[in-house]
Amino acid sequence: MHTCAKPGGSAVGSGSSSHVSIKDIARIAGVSHSTVSRALADSPLVAPATKRRIQRIAREMGYTPSAIARGLVTRRTATVGLVVTTIADPFIAEVVQGIEETALDNGYSVILCDCNAEPQRELACVRTLRERWVDAIIVTSSRVGSLYVPLLEELGIPIVLVNNQRTGQYVYSVRTDNLEGGRLVGEYLLSLGHRRIGYITGPPSASSSRERLEGCRAALQEQGVEIPEEWVAPGDGRTAGGASGIRYLFEQSPRPTAVFCYNDMTAIGALRAVREIGLRVPADLSIVGYDDITFAALVDPPLTTVAQDRHMLGKRAMELTLSLLDGQEGVHDIVLRPSLIRRDSCAPPSAEEGGA
Repeated sequence: MHTCAKPGGSAVGSGSSSHVSIKDIARIAGVSHSTVSRALADSPLVAPATKRRIQRIAREMGYTPSAIARGLVTRRTATVGLVVTTIADPFIAEVVQGIEETALDNGYSVILCDCNAEPQRELACVRTLRERWVDAIIVTSSRVGSLYVPLLEELGIPIVLVNNQRTGQYVYSVRTDNLEGGRLVGEYLLSLGHRRIGYITGPPSASSSRERLEGCRAALQEQGVEIPEEWVAPGDGRTAGGASGIRYLFEQSPRPTAVFCYNDMTAIGALRAVREIGLRVPADLSIVGYDDITFAALVDPPLTTVAQDRHMLGKRAMELTLSLLDGQEGVHDIVLRPSLIRRDSCAPPSAEEGGA
């Protein structure tokens, strides 16, 4: 291996590659800085023999171009920004894993920005990431409002939304079909004999919450069954919202015999509240969740839920991002199919309650 001395007498080699600069290579090769830069960029303006010699010296010295320097030349940083509603959400955590694994496999880094479930912070996160010169931004939120997309368009870089249907010139979407997921729940509860079915919502700004309810309602209406507004309880996508939603629904007369929850965290809170009231799931009330997070199979009783392939959502979002950065024309709205996972939190309505 070729080794040399830097000014001041310190050795330059593989042991100190982080300090090797274009200036060092130029001095050893006996050429100008600009010639080294062109050779390392594989420019045709440098004679082949000279280019090979400079590249060999750079390898032997352990030279690694800085991301900043590379970005100044290519106008790319090989970095993707990622905005999440909250990393504490088990669903989001697995989506992030799919994004990061795919990014690393393709030589990209991910900068994560957690907006702590505050919609107003999402735009601030997006702007901060753009100031970091990321090449693209992935947003894992279904709360993007009508004013959000025009602001994203102004950034002029690819934006990929996870589980949000909104699209635009630069805005793309990878999502699970929430209408279909809601329909699966409605059809399943009808097959068990339920006719009094309630719903605990997600955050008011979550379009996915409205879509899941809409899909469930569509399935019920085909059989002449309605979900009245008094059986739609406000929630927040967390366990506390599930518990308060159950207490609200149990104040109604008659109350539902089955409850569809916006997500599994809501359903887990609902399970706890039913126990606190002194009733049993599913003997006294059937509960269905959404997402199929790991905890869904571990609670008592194990939760019937709609599965989204969270890792695949992240993987497809990153794959779409990479294809857009490569200049390929991407599909603006990629839709994945959900599936119903039947466990032990649902049963036919009791004889006392009935289904009608």
